[in-house]
Amino acid sequence: QVQLVESGGDLVQPGGSLRLSCAASGFKLDYYAIGWFRQAPGKEREGVSCVNDNDGRAYYSDSVKGRFTISRDNAENSVYLQMNSLKPEDTAVYFCAAVNAGGSCPFLTYDYWGRGTQVTVSS
Repeated sequence: QVQLVESGGDLVQPGGSLRLSCAASGFKLDYYAIGWFRQAPGKEREGVSCVNDNDGRAYYSDSVKGRFTISRDNAENSVYLQMNSLKPEDTAVYFCAAVNAGGSCPFLTYDYWGRGTQVTVSS
């Protein structure tokens, strides 16, 4: 069964850090680009970061550039999102997604999606 499972979401104070994990099962992440997205209540889903499968290059939205870092560990079949200097506006459900396609991040469509993990930034 193909599955992506996110974990690591939590309640954190402004300025704090979290590390989200995206674990794949039923398929190998080696040949998939992985994206992280978020959706806050009443807002559209937003692409946050993406990492290529071929060269490992990463893409970040302007809203998180310099604060978030995406990484992948193909041996662990997982991708991570390190989030530092968190702000209240980072509060959202965070999703990971995988796509097997040529080209480079960011992608418009993805093959598989996780169910999300809640990140809340509040004092």
